[in-house]
Amino acid sequence: MSQPHDGLCILFHFRNPSRVTSHKGSSKVLALLSYFERNLAENMRKLHPEVISDVFSLSWIKHAVKSLSDVHADIKTLLMELQFPVSDWDERWIHEYFENSVKMLDICNTLSAELARLDQGQLLLRYVLRILDIPTSFPSSEQLRRARVSLDDWLKQANSLSPKLEKCHAILQILHDTLCLPRIKYSAKGRVLMRAFYGVEVMTLFTCSIIIAALTGCSKPLMNLHIVDEFLWLEAFNNLQAFLNEELRRQFLSGNVMMLKEIKALKMSALMFHSLTNRIDYGDERRRLQECMTDLTDGVVVFGHELDSLSKQVNDFFHILLTGRDALLCNLRASSISKKQ
Repeated sequence: MSQPHDGLCILFHFRNPSRVTSHKGSSKVLALLSYFERNLAENMRKLHPEVISDVFSLSWIKHAVKSLSDVHADIKTLLMELQFPVSDWDERWIHEYFENSVKMLDICNTLSAELARLDQGQLLLRYVLRILDIPTSFPSSEQLRRARVSLDDWLKQANSLSPKLEKCHAILQILHDTLCLPRIKYSAKGRVLMRAFYGVEVMTLFTCSIIIAALTGCSKPLMNLHIVDEFLWLEAFNNLQAFLNEELRRQFLSGNVMMLKEIKALKMSALMFHSLTNRIDYGDERRRLQECMTDLTDGVVVFGHELDSLSKQVNDFFHILLTGRDALLCNLRASSISKKQ
């Protein structure tokens, strides 16, 4: 385990010397926090895309959700290593944890609903591929017409925005307005716990704002978080936030319609297919039409794979959040029973 950063030593400067833990105990707690914060910083650095266009993809969003799952799993590990029983927690910490976690579960549900909506659109695309899958001959005029109608229906869905995603923006705004680092005077483990929770909340809030901005194609969900305390992850976060917010706002202000690259590729193929088949005589365009059908097939395969992978990752994140809440509830019940006995 890496050595603690000197800047963290301020955590253990208490006003009441009689309440200070032993040097050995303090060093262990400090080392745990240092290790946690360095891992958090590394997760933040991994979210930095090579180019800003990478953010507008199901693959980057999947990577972002995976990072959130990792840091939320890390804090569960930290709780076990701290050996800090729930019975010693301040009631405010417990209330805040339950309030924030239920909001994150709502966001997961909304993301799952949006992914399900996109998956429903795949039914139209798969129907098109089945119509065009004629191994022995070129599709007939009627088959091409039916495929074009289904693609038109899919385009309408692809160009529409889900109102449910607006709910995510409202939830993120509430989390932003309530984000704070509690000041703990006399509990070393309490301070470590609150700093760790704060770091996870910052990363979760910011990452979700980027995800919603990418899915909606607008800058409204973007937010600037001002972190005043010294953390080992602060530099990594500031660099990530400055780059993503600046570049994303530039993209949105350019006037271009921003959408996920997997959907954009499908849309281009669908529009080309529509153009080539919406004619009285498209016999001369047969080669281009075959190329378009190939591109469309490849695009549907990629889209389906990335969509399934992202849906699984969101479900995994939901499960981590839910099991964390359940574990805390069980510990609270056990603590309550123990006190009564």
